[in-house]
Amino acid sequence: MSLGFLIAISLGLGVSAWLLFLWSVRSGQYDDPEGPKYRMLDDDEEPRSGAAPPGGASPPPARDGQDER
Repeated sequence: MSLGFLIAISLGLGVSAWLLFLWSVRSGQYDDPEGPKYRMLDDDEEPRSGAAPPGGASPPPARDGQDER
């Protein structure tokens, strides 16, 4: 009696795990596992001329040969 109960529980758990796996495949969980690690390295947009560089530091002023003392 208890052996039949344990077999039924194990079959139920196996079927539920299989159904969860099928649901995850159909919902697209495994479509592109490699893409996000490469996408995070790409720049979102090209830097504009005159824009501050990343980190918030302003670029050094252009020197035209005159001292500002």
